[in-house]
Amino acid sequence: MLIGAVVFRLHAGPGGLGRATDPFIIELRWLMVCSAAAVGAALAVSGALLQAILRNPLASPFILGLTSGAGLGIVLATYAGYLATGAIVAMQPPVWAAVAGAFAALGLVFVLSQRRGLIDPVHLVLVGVIVSVICGAATTFIQFLLPDRGMAVYTRWVMGTISENTPWSRVVLVGFVTIAGTGIAVLLGRALDSASLNDDEAASVGVRLGLLRLVCFGLAGVLTGLTVSIAGPIGFVGLICPHLVRILAGARHATLMLGSALAGAALLIIADAGVALIRLPAGRMPVGVLTALVGGPLFIFLLRRRGFTMNAGRGGSA
Repeated sequence: MLIGAVVFRLHAGPGGLGRATDPFIIELRWLMVCSAAAVGAALAVSGALLQAILRNPLASPFILGLTSGAGLGIVLATYAGYLATGAIVAMQPPVWAAVAGAFAALGLVFVLSQRRGLIDPVHLVLVGVIVSVICGAATTFIQFLLPDRGMAVYTRWVMGTISENTPWSRVVLVGFVTIAGTGIAVLLGRALDSASLNDDEAASVGVRLGLLRLVCFGLAGVLTGLTVSIAGPIGFVGLICPHLVRILAGARHATLMLGSALAGAALLIIADAGVALIRLPAGRMPVGVLTALVGGPLFIFLLRRRGFTMNAGRGGSA
């Protein structure tokens, strides 16, 4: 599926499907393919990690506010630069600001969703949605304070887009970290299988839940922050892909992490190809809009499947 998605994207352009002959166009399409693959894989692995460690099938970077927190961190860094220099520097968003924002949002959601020391699944989702809304509103407000209201830098970025202006160095960085993060997630598979039990049962088989949660949250925060730094907030990839892999390949977490990475990469490459083929008077549609339009109904379909809620948070036997 991933190979087919890559071939599809390499032949997709504003004029329809066709093989490019211009070396510049070929390189540009490969840049878009690599960028979409890195972002999609990172978001899907982040979602799988959060769903596993929180035992919540609705957990994802977008719903829990990580993407909005990362976006707020980037806009805050831009505003701080404006206050310091008096000018808006059109440059790639700083990675450190995105990662810091994602960590801050996740930490806030984790703390506020606890009741008597335990995480309440319903409160987790509700708090995540509220934190996401607040971060989104704060991002809009800070953009409004900029002299051009962020039009020069963030107009399309805030809707989620795979940009042809992303430098290869940033794409390679995100790709390398995503591959490393996926490898770590696969190695954590057996521990996550055991962690899908309750805390006492997981501890009885030797799982150090505190350390495991710290590692999973750290990976999810870093991966989400990196994706937002090059593509902005893109929703539903981290929510949908782990569930699709569970349906197709089972719930063992080692398989789930690798499968989610491949599915996320393929899904976002296909979505970017769809965006390239859709011709609109206003220009290129942000890919985040397309993932939301398709991902929302797809998730509702999955949600209505018999046994979805029961199976989504379970791992295989250790």
